[in-house]
Amino acid sequence: MQETNDLVKNRMAALEEIRNMGINPYPHRFDVTASSAEILSTFKDPADEAETEAQKLKIISVAGRIMAIRKMGKASFFQIKDDTGKIQIYIRQNDVGEQLYKLFKLLDIGDIIGVNGFVFRTKMGEVSVHAATIELLTKTLQPLPVVKEETSDTGEKIIHDAFADVELRYRQRYIDLIVNDNVKETFIKRTKIIHAIKRTLEGYNFFEVETPTLQSIYGGANAKPFITHHNALNIPLYLRISNELYLKRLVVGGFNRVYEFVKDFRNEGIDRTHNPEFTQVEWYQAYGDYNDSMNLFEEVVEKACLAIHESTKVDYQGTEINFGRPWKRLRMTEAIAEKNGIDVLNMKKADIIQFMRDKEIDLDPKISHSKGLVISALFEATCEDDLVQPTFLIDHPIDSTPLCKPLREYTMQQLVEMKKDPEQVIFVERFEPYINKWELGNSYTELNDPILQRALLEEQVERGRGGEEETHPLDEDFLRAIEIGMPPTTGVGLGVDRLVMLLTNSQSIRDVLLFPLMRPL
Repeated sequence: MQETNDLVKNRMAALEEIRNMGINPYPHRFDVTASSAEILSTFKDPADEAETEAQKLKIISVAGRIMAIRKMGKASFFQIKDDTGKIQIYIRQNDVGEQLYKLFKLLDIGDIIGVNGFVFRTKMGEVSVHAATIELLTKTLQPLPVVKEETSDTGEKIIHDAFADVELRYRQRYIDLIVNDNVKETFIKRTKIIHAIKRTLEGYNFFEVETPTLQSIYGGANAKPFITHHNALNIPLYLRISNELYLKRLVVGGFNRVYEFVKDFRNEGIDRTHNPEFTQVEWYQAYGDYNDSMNLFEEVVEKACLAIHESTKVDYQGTEINFGRPWKRLRMTEAIAEKNGIDVLNMKKADIIQFMRDKEIDLDPKISHSKGLVISALFEATCEDDLVQPTFLIDHPIDSTPLCKPLREYTMQQLVEMKKDPEQVIFVERFEPYINKWELGNSYTELNDPILQRALLEEQVERGRGGEEETHPLDEDFLRAIEIGMPPTTGVGLGVDRLVMLLTNSQSIRDVLLFPLMRPL
């Protein structure tokens, strides 16, 4: 700590001396005409003396943060980093003058500087900028971590003294981005993934929309909301847990294909794949079903993978994952049978619960009233770890969602009779895509029967009163929209953060969020 304080004091002293020289250490702007990447990619060695002299007359302007400095006598080298890379600068007192060279001597690693000069190649063969003038653009007061790079005999880059404290990196992402080049690359890839998803959806005439973040009634998922209060209206409001119900309203209103990238908020735990604030893309397609959504989902993800890897095969933490189409389709009951050797459809609920007890599988007593939820819990406990390669887990119990259509194989009379028998499980046209053991999204053939929709949401309310913590509230305006009439529709939610993790080989969701939620110090 004392060392850091001394470094800050030294920088403050340098700042004062710079001001005394009559130099503004924080000017308003600087004209940049070239980037480091452009300079390095376009430079050509002159063929003769005439070309050399002509080259010296081509003055370019480059700006960036000083990342390395070798202060010598009356000629020195330093390296600056801009948003495209790094380039070496050669500065000589005879060229810039005594005052600017004195200014250079007062600069530190981390300071931001503008350079005017010409491009040349040093005797060591490095393309550099020969400074004619320099301008201090920002004098920094806090020191950066000193990260040293070395290239091995095999060409491998070796990093010494890396800014590696994970929690500090998340808290001080600005430093992380400056000193760890791979971090910035992750977020560049994130943006490319999002653009690829948008291109694919818009290629099928999906229209991008915006829906409310603050909602008077939350809905669209089983999750705990964040609650706030609007003073002027004197009403409680919720940060959205999903935009599903609003996108369905738009389908009712005549937007047949819509999508939205959103920040959703769920007042739940934090772990390697969960953050209370996360990004989803949801899309809805009128006149389609969950088979159409499966086809489009795997295309969206495959093209996102190709956009940054030019291959459908990706190494994730030592496991090769192939995102190429088509993906495997697997019913939930089939997955349970393959893993556990039991047929849950022909078992009593009590027998399934006893099987779980025998296997020492925990079961939340608040869901033990529902055979469908018990089946879902058994799947999650025993089957998820086997779903490494992209797989659509299809046909879930109706108890897991009130917003999905029952399988089309059921007749109306069958549904009526099955509803009367608690040992009968109605399955719905729902899928969850799994990759690397993670659930990556959710999709339905959307329920558009207003009478059944009301009954299922009312049942959710009763289940909430019975003690279940995550149930859907009843939204009268949404029910009114369904009563106005929604065409046959399919909808999808895709977890963008988890997809980015997979495609960038990132271990934690915090690695793909610029500013993840952290406990205050």
